[in-house]
Amino acid sequence: MKRLSILLFALTCISTSISAQVYAKLNALYAAVGVINPHIEAAVSPHSSMVVDLTYSPWRSINDRHLNFGILQGEYRYYFRQATKGWYVSANLSMMGFDLSKPQIFKDSIISLKKGYSKGFGLMCGVGAGYEHHFAKRWVVDIYVAFDYMHSWYNGYTETGEIIMTPHGHEKYERPDPFNVSAEWLPAKVGVAIGYQLFKPKR
Repeated sequence: MKRLSILLFALTCISTSISAQVYAKLNALYAAVGVINPHIEAAVSPHSSMVVDLTYSPWRSINDRHLNFGILQGEYRYYFRQATKGWYVSANLSMMGFDLSKPQIFKDSIISLKKGYSKGFGLMCGVGAGYEHHFAKRWVVDIYVAFDYMHSWYNGYTETGEIIMTPHGHEKYERPDPFNVSAEWLPAKVGVAIGYQLFKPKR
């Protein structure tokens, strides 16, 4: 958290020194389900911006499914019209730590969580798109979605908390090895963020 504060402070200082727009935002969609997702966006050129994004889910268990994770993300956005206005495409790089029941798509429902859980860390990189609209004097709404390639290192556990010594893919190992690795493309984030302009460009 201390490093994140230093990073956000440095980004703000750099942005103001180059006469940039700086916005503080909160993802209202995540907030509605108790997930904290603030981020800072700063324009770095007439058509682009940089975003530092923190996501934290405090939920240890929901219906015996684990949903506790943290993600720190850096993102570059290119706006077709003007920085922080209109449609944009993005590229991101993230690191994460998790105590999480794995998501699955089109099993019991569109998106559901598997039984048991995993504890570990991972790296992500991906692409996204969104639209940013200004309203009132200093307010914006930011709608976005991103898909990432997620590479994770973790241990798996049963519903009762017992470590899985021979996870899927380890069946032919000579000795039990609980440490597992996985990689897949998944929806990384979706949001409707409300933002406030902290600094205006110097004229």
